[in-house]
Order: sequence, then structure tokens, then C-alpha cells
Amino acid sequence: MLTRSIQEIRRNIHLYLLALPALIYLIVFAYVPMFGHLIAFKNFRPTEGLWGSEWVGFKHFYFFFLNDYWITVTWNTLYLNFLNIFFGTIFAIITAVFLNEIRFVLFKKISQSFIFLPFFLSWVVVAYMVFALLSTRDGLINNVLTQLGTDGVSWYASPQYWPAIITTIQVWKGVGAGAIIYLAAMSGISGEYYESARIDGANRLKQIWFITLPLLRPTVIMLTLLAVGGIFYGDFGLIYSIVGENALLFPTTDVIDTYVYRGLRSNFSSSAAIVLWQSCMGLICICTVNWMTRKLDKDSSLW
Repeated sequence: MLTRSIQEIRRNIHLYLLALPALIYLIVFAYVPMFGHLIAFKNFRPTEGLWGSEWVGFKHFYFFFLNDYWITVTWNTLYLNFLNIFFGTIFAIITAVFLNEIRFVLFKKISQSFIFLPFFLSWVVVAYMVFALLSTRDGLINNVLTQLGTDGVSWYASPQYWPAIITTIQVWKGVGAGAIIYLAAMSGISGEYYESARIDGANRLKQIWFITLPLLRPTVIMLTLLAVGGIFYGDFGLIYSIVGENALLFPTTDVIDTYVYRGLRSNFSSSAAIVLWQSCMGLICICTVNWMTRKLDKDSSLW
């Protein structure tokens, strides 16, 4: 086996040399830092270093799981990510289909640019836009509600509204990037399928339903699997920029990442334990979903 591997490397030495910089980058910035997970099993003190700190085993894991709040942050992370994956995928596909049906090239390019523009906005900018809309006193939405004769809503003190608000913001900001990927997949669909469908009398709606959407399934599955791999990771930039330290909204917006960030201020080891658990659950989740995909459609799985 070793001899065969060496022969393979010698035979394709130039290809392996091309891949070498990426491999070095992966090792240095992805695998070497994994030794830092030892902090989760130690009572880490910066003055004593990683190796000099006291070994405490699973103490910090016990501390996390004995507190019922871990259920809240885990549920919020999974729920918000599920909403983003579900609605983000649907709206990205719908947007891509609409853009693909536009025949006026100039209008199509302008539309793509405007839809893709929010993707480049900083979360800080988005946070100010959201505040301008939802501010209790001067927000646009409350002003409109007042003009209509109804009472305004204290948005920043009402956690029940925020899963919908966060999902709307995520979909609005990311739908352009998702649509670009699906548009690229649509460009690879042979025109012969549509010609055959037109000969058989299929209109544009039937062509989309019976040709475009089924042929997009491998792309949808692949992107969903990649998204599921990060389902235990909340969008820290979004939530911390918009919600910040507003404890009134924590019941529905506090995710694992923001919880860990606050924990870093007092205890490195507890935060490291939570992150290690988060990473392991993400790995288990993507392996499970990939296994299920292989059972249903072997060609659509990642491995």
C-alpha cells in the first residue's frame, strides 16, 4: 500500500506540488490548533500556559450540562439555523428561477446586482438599518403602526418576534449569493431538455417544475449538507451586532457562539469545553445526514 502511494505521488508530482500550499495552510491553521482543545480538560491559566495548567478532566463539561441554560442556547442555535437553511434555500431557488426566466439581458444583470448587493454589507451596517426600522420611539415600523391607529411594539423587549426577524434578515442578506450558485447550476442544464418539453406542449411553468427543479436536486442536497455541518454554529456577527448584550432577547436569540463569547471573559476552559462539544455535535450531525442521504440517493452524498 505504501509503495503504491509513493508511486502515485511520483507519477503526479506536479499536481501534488500544486496542492502543497493548500495542504500546508490546512495543517497549520486547521489541524495544529486542535491541540488547543486540551484547554477544555484543564483549569487553564494564561500565566501557567497550556501544559502547566492543572488537569481537571470533564469538570467544565459537567458545569455546562448541569446548568439547564445549555438547552436554551442549543435549541436557539438549531432552530435559528434550521429556519435559515429552510427559507434561505427556498427563496434562493425561487430567485434563481425568476432571474433565469428574464430574457432582457440588461434588466437581468441589474436585478442580479441589486439582489446580490446586501451580501456585501457589514453586519454593523445592517444592525443600524434594523434599528432604524425597529426602534421603539423613532423606528419606521412603529411610526407606520401609530399612523394606522395601533400601538407601537417594543421590539427590543419582545423576544417572541426575533426568530422571524433574524431569519428575515439572514434570508434577505444571503439570498443573492445562494441564487448565484443555483443560476450557475441552471446554466449547466442542456437546452435539449427544454426543446423536447416544448415539442410535447409543456409551458414555461411545467418546464420549471419537471426539468429545472429536479435537475437542481444534487446542488440543493450538497449545499444543504454543507449547511447542516454548521448547524450548531450560530451567526455570531449577525446576532451580536443586532442583539448585542440585550438580555431581554436572550430567551430566543442567545446561541452557543454568543454564550461562549460571554464566557471567555471569565473562564477560558469552560468556553473551550462548550466549543469542543459544539464541534463534535456538528460532526455527528453532518455524518448522520450524509448517511441518510446515501441511503436515499448514493450519488448525492458528499462521501
